[in-house]
Amino acid sequence: MEFATDAAGLAWVNLCSRVTSRVVVRVASFTATGFPELEKQARRVSWERWLPEGALVQLSVVCRKSRLYHSGAVAERVAGVLEREVGAEWVKGAADADTDDGDGRIAGAAPLSGDSYSGTDSVRDVQRVLVRIFRDRVTISVDASGELLHRRGYRQAIAKAPLRETLAAALVQGSGWTGTTSLVDPFCGSGTVCIEAAMMARRIPPGRARTFALELWPEFRKEALISARERGEESISTAALPPIVGSDRDEGAIQAARANAERAGVSPDIDFTRKTISEVTAPVGEAGTLLTNPPYGVRVGEERALRDLYARLETVLRAEFQGWKVGLLVPQRGLIDQLRLGHEWRIDTNNGGIRVGLAIATVSARGRAANGR
Repeated sequence: MEFATDAAGLAWVNLCSRVTSRVVVRVASFTATGFPELEKQARRVSWERWLPEGALVQLSVVCRKSRLYHSGAVAERVAGVLEREVGAEWVKGAADADTDDGDGRIAGAAPLSGDSYSGTDSVRDVQRVLVRIFRDRVTISVDASGELLHRRGYRQAIAKAPLRETLAAALVQGSGWTGTTSLVDPFCGSGTVCIEAAMMARRIPPGRARTFALELWPEFRKEALISARERGEESISTAALPPIVGSDRDEGAIQAARANAERAGVSPDIDFTRKTISEVTAPVGEAGTLLTNPPYGVRVGEERALRDLYARLETVLRAEFQGWKVGLLVPQRGLIDQLRLGHEWRIDTNNGGIRVGLAIATVSARGRAANGR
């Protein structure tokens, strides 16, 4: 997704985007078929706007279908330009996995020792520069986010097969849940789906407890981020929420979920309880949404061992959740067919290296599942 904005807008999207992994700013785009052209054009970038003098820089380079095909050599040339222009030091190593476009070759740098976001650290002095070359067209961008935006800072305790915060938020949005009816997650793990749902209903900015790379840019107006934070805090709702219920058979997962919810500021809004799937019941009141990331295949265990679990899930859905919308993040074939939900697919993505989608259905009052459309 591309968009044009100013400093205020850039601060706001980093602070408040729930499903974005990283925000980068394009600083140059040009054609280069050789290293002299690459270096000449790179020197034209006003690096002093984006990098402080003597900055530590991570370089992520992807080259595809171009005469400049050696990503390591490209990284060396760009690093040389940054050293001459602003005295930047290239931190060499393996590139972040999230920066790969697919089948390109990458050269870059791994996070420095201790470069992990805790939610309370000051802005780190490592800046990321991304170089993409496709069919001889070079695009250079600087990272405005720093740590990936799914790292909100609250999920310090995790359970088995954790779900990224951004993906959990995407599930909530994709399900159509608006915060006006109950939400249940019977395989809640460390509570990410419930926590993201409560934060969304409360309009809590997901980035409120973290810092961003743009804060170190020499020309970034710090008051833009201060204003965005103030605006975000003012938008938080204090109205009562409908029941948000998370359960898991693992007591350790429930303890982790409660601790994470406390750090996220939504502990009073969520009821986390240890239950097996057979013990799950719907909250009293009108029908709501059951939204979950159940175990599947190689991610947690073998498919054959899970068939009984899915059979019990189907029994619970038909007995307890008639009229409810059901959203399951599952592989697009296999166990989901066992539930006979008559589902439709929303969201096509990867989770733990497995291709998955969000299956949406509505359990009819007649005990059969109707298509969610």
